[in-house]
Amino acid sequence: MIKRACIVIPMYNEERHARQSVGTILAGVRSLPAEVRLVLVDDGSADRTRALLEECAAASPDIVTVIVHPRNKGYGAALRTGIAFAIDNGYEYVLFMDSDLTNHPRYLRAFYDRMLEGVDYIKASRYGKNAGVSGVPWHRRLVSFCGNSVARLLSGVPLHDLTNGFRAVKTSLLAKIRLTENGFAVIMEELFLVKPLARSYAEIPYVLTSRTAGQGKTHFTYDLKTYAAYLRYALKSARVRRPVV
Repeated sequence: MIKRACIVIPMYNEERHARQSVGTILAGVRSLPAEVRLVLVDDGSADRTRALLEECAAASPDIVTVIVHPRNKGYGAALRTGIAFAIDNGYEYVLFMDSDLTNHPRYLRAFYDRMLEGVDYIKASRYGKNAGVSGVPWHRRLVSFCGNSVARLLSGVPLHDLTNGFRAVKTSLLAKIRLTENGFAVIMEELFLVKPLARSYAEIPYVLTSRTAGQGKTHFTYDLKTYAAYLRYALKSARVRRPVV
């Protein structure tokens, strides 16, 4: 039985939707039988995001923790802060979500069920049966599908949606690696570093929805630098063997 899990959510300039997002995620968290801590990392927001998150923590101190970066450090740095909290406080799994409900908490129970099975690395997937994308332009879908197909072929990791940030990882594995990327490429860096350690993988089919207009900037723009980093880690991963199960 999984006793303790930690959900890490980076936040940056999300004042228009922070309260709604946290409230929706909290409803999903409260439905889980395990002890779950929601760690909200305010990554140097310049608006009222920090104040709103602290209000949420004050209303639900049994579940919510807020950690503040005085200045914006980037998505990867926010994840490292959340991971350090999970390690220091003895959580068994770290689950990563975006702040904008494109990673909907309705899927948390499916993640929890795979945690109960002891799976090392659990990833939500937009590809496969009962999965998909809604409200995202076709050209972005095409780029994502092609990129993930190439990354899967090169890396040798048994997942169809490598670049998706909606995932859960055993804390014991994260404690053994050192993440350095500050941008969205940290997701591929993590997969590369975990590959020689993870003995089991699982995918959760889910539907990614588009981000509501006017929401903040927790997401990242995909540019050539990001694509190059994805390819670099996929190529590096190709040279690493997975452990024998």
